[in-house]
Amino acid sequence: MATTFKNLLTTDVASTRTLLNEALPITGTIVSGTYDDLNIKYYAHGMFESVYDYPYQSSSANRIFDLTYGYASNLSSSLHATNAKKLNIYSELALVLMGTDTNGQVRLFDGDGDLAGTTTDKMDSCFFIPYGRLLTKDDIKKGSYTIEFATGVDTFTFGDYGAETEYRVNSPAGEYGILYTASAAVEGTGLGLIYYQAGIVVLSASDNWFGGNQTKLVTGSYSITGACDKLREFWVDNNFQNTTELNSTIYFCRANAAEFNYSSNPTYLSQSQIRVKNEDALANPRTYITTIGLYSPDNELLATAKLSEPIQKDPTNALTFRVRLDY
Repeated sequence: MATTFKNLLTTDVASTRTLLNEALPITGTIVSGTYDDLNIKYYAHGMFESVYDYPYQSSSANRIFDLTYGYASNLSSSLHATNAKKLNIYSELALVLMGTDTNGQVRLFDGDGDLAGTTTDKMDSCFFIPYGRLLTKDDIKKGSYTIEFATGVDTFTFGDYGAETEYRVNSPAGEYGILYTASAAVEGTGLGLIYYQAGIVVLSASDNWFGGNQTKLVTGSYSITGACDKLREFWVDNNFQNTTELNSTIYFCRANAAEFNYSSNPTYLSQSQIRVKNEDALANPRTYITTIGLYSPDNELLATAKLSEPIQKDPTNALTFRVRLDY
């Protein structure tokens, strides 16, 4: 325990923020049947299914994402069989991700993100993919997301192209981007949304890309899990980068020439002689610094930093140690 303390000045402390990105591929072989669906967890309520990277009963399995499907109450009952679960799924996620309008009505998912009242760009029948926080970390990196489906002879790739600079901030769930089916972001052609901080992707099921299965969706021939199973069947590839925000406080611990040249360690002295001076009475006192401690104002030890090797300190040199705390 230290017996000599030195106060840190405001000029000795600095803060910084670093964004770390990790590339994550989710292949269709995992999603669509590598483990004969043993990595797909179904639930009695039938409102969603969960996809794991290994058979879900394994202790090493991790949940990758959930899958579910829902539609808005504004759709004609003649097209949609009444299904309260699908209505509730859509309403709940729309409330969380889109919020309400000035009349208190839940907004529909909007294909171009402008929240305008026109119906041509509304996504009122959607698949939802909430990714596990283990994968997305703090958020999904803008402009890094692509997902590919093969529906028979047709292949569709959705991506948040251009989202590094072109994204929306009018959601209560944070920033979100538009998913397009081409490398160029063309206004009015969005077929999905990606919510970066929430880690949720919304794919329109209203447009005719789902392998000609829209009729079964709108007539209610597919249950929620049936629709999700069909989506997994078409799944080819999925790639994105997550983001971890690393905040750091850096402390510059300075040992001036006249400071920290003696040690309070009982082994430092032998018969009143400094051991490391090798019995040379004329030699300067010296210490070997191995650890730096950061203390509270009332001298309680809060953190320690270990040096990779002892650093010699004597009255002829001054040292500055850079200590970084990450959180």
